[in-house]
Amino acid sequence: MNLLGKKTTYQFDKVDKKILEKVKNPHQDVNYVVSFSCPEFTSICPITSQPDFAHLVIDYIPDESILESKSLKLYLFSYRNHGAFHEDCTVQIAKDIIDCIKPKWLRIGGYWYPRGGIPIDVFFESGKKPDGLSVKDQQVPSYKGRG
Repeated sequence: MNLLGKKTTYQFDKVDKKILEKVKNPHQDVNYVVSFSCPEFTSICPITSQPDFAHLVIDYIPDESILESKSLKLYLFSYRNHGAFHEDCTVQIAKDIIDCIKPKWLRIGGYWYPRGGIPIDVFFESGKKPDGLSVKDQQVPSYKGRG
């Protein structure tokens, strides 16, 4: 681990999946769900350079590794000046997490706030959720316009 317990340096110039770090899963003998919620995710529109905001919810079932949370925070923060469409940001985040920790199952919900009057919600799921495991609803508050 390179980040935990050290002074935080924020990366604004590029998104780099190498920021993500993993830790050995201390409970590999059982299935359990880890859930991260990032209600203030931000990136920029690649065409207009206008800011885009989303509430991201990442749920996964670890295998041999768990995601180190400070590295996730810094990785997500690196999107601040990154120009990409909602779909690209959401799916790329999922792919980078999968590449880092190789979870048994991962689900990400990108609940993007409206610009131009249209909210865009992006969902990605990988792997098979084991039977009998309770996974909560992502619980992102609704607002007028989101069905």
